[in-house]
Amino acid sequence: MQVWSAIDLRGGKCVRLKQGDYGQETVFGEDPAAMARHWVDQGAKRLHLVDLDGARDGRLANLPSVEVILQSVDVPCELGGGIRDEETIGLLLERGVARLVVGTLALKQPDWFRRMCRTFPDKLVLGIDARDGRVATEGWIETSDQTAVELARRFAEEPMAAINYTDIATDGMMSGPNVTAMAAMAQAVDVPVIASGGVTTVEDVARLREAGLAGCIIGRALYEGTLSLADALAAAGE
Repeated sequence: MQVWSAIDLRGGKCVRLKQGDYGQETVFGEDPAAMARHWVDQGAKRLHLVDLDGARDGRLANLPSVEVILQSVDVPCELGGGIRDEETIGLLLERGVARLVVGTLALKQPDWFRRMCRTFPDKLVLGIDARDGRVATEGWIETSDQTAVELARRFAEEPMAAINYTDIATDGMMSGPNVTAMAAMAQAVDVPVIASGGVTTVEDVARLREAGLAGCIIGRALYEGTLSLADALAAAGE
């Protein structure tokens, strides 16, 4: 199972939010590139980057920080947040981002997302953020009537790289992941499913691996030291 070390960007800084709440922010570093190098030095094989400003405002906002990270490390980096048009997708792939996470626009403009998947095969990740099993959008500010599994199945036949599935209730809460929901998603589609939200201990990583997840994203637990990256990688079998 893959482990993705998370770096969330806001105002050019490395931060973490609780349950996607922009009012519950913790700053973990002023230098995103140094943070990226730190995780790679600790053994990270890939990085999950999020432009939090972009997710909320609907346009890429932390490109300078992303570019410095890409220049500083030699591991695949994926990026989500504010990716809403083909030009931005092309620009970011050209700059060296390995793959891009699209969430809000996949729900609101499904035909556009299908076309983008076919234009950039195996480069796009469907980002599904759910609250009580229902899809949340616009940086988690809005909740739709569609269930997470329904949305995943709508695009399951497209040439996507993966599905990143985040349970908002557990994200940043250090309470353990919603393994039941993650397992249900993994069983519902043939696309690789990456779990996000609440991964706090070695046991959490092991449970997700046993549940058939293709990977997991780990953020706050790494920053607060409740889980070392080395232990997470070992539990994932990497």
